[in-house]
Amino acid sequence: MVSLEHQLYLKKRKKEKFIIHFTQIAIALIFLFLWQLLADLNIINTFISSSPKDIIKTIISLNNSGDLWRHILITLYETIISFALGELIGITIAIIFWWSPFISKVLDPYLTILNSLPKVALGPIIIIWAGASMNSIILMALMISVIITIINVYDGFKKTDVNKIKLLKSFGASKKQIFINVVFRENINIIVSSLKICISMSLIGLLPPVGENLNSNKYYSKYLSHYL
Repeated sequence: MVSLEHQLYLKKRKKEKFIIHFTQIAIALIFLFLWQLLADLNIINTFISSSPKDIIKTIISLNNSGDLWRHILITLYETIISFALGELIGITIAIIFWWSPFISKVLDPYLTILNSLPKVALGPIIIIWAGASMNSIILMALMISVIITIINVYDGFKKTDVNKIKLLKSFGASKKQIFINVVFRENINIIVSSLKICISMSLIGLLPPVGENLNSNKYYSKYLSHYL
């Protein structure tokens, strides 16, 4: 039997969720409307920022030509690969840093330098290194996501409750037991948050097709001819 107070509370929560979702949708619709309006009035350059109508037309055109799902699947594949590798490498390095304070102190300045590099601007260099292929795309996404994962996860490891670690040490626990039972468990939320950040960073790091694929794609060719 649900009390009246609990029913009122549930109704309040439901109303609050509805208002939040409604506001989120309203903001998105207003943004799209203003974007299209500014494009129609030639206040913004549609060649650079495009417009909702042009995006919809392109999606329809890609779908009619049969290229839409191919591009979506390729992008999804690249994102999953870079995301999985980024998290695996980042968490592994963070564990190594926590396990060995000497290694973390030695590599910390280099990690800071790598994090400050404009990784997207290194795109042309990465293409030269890895070739004009999917490898360069995945490498770019990895460069962005790995560093962020290392910094976030390792920072969480360092902030683990010292008293709990001392307690386990007093009982003769090994470093492996301390890590599994205290450090890792206390930072599961941080690791999950890192997953959320890493997936967005992986998408940011995805480069457009280059090389032969770029020249063979009529949409990019149109872009290049207009730009050049």
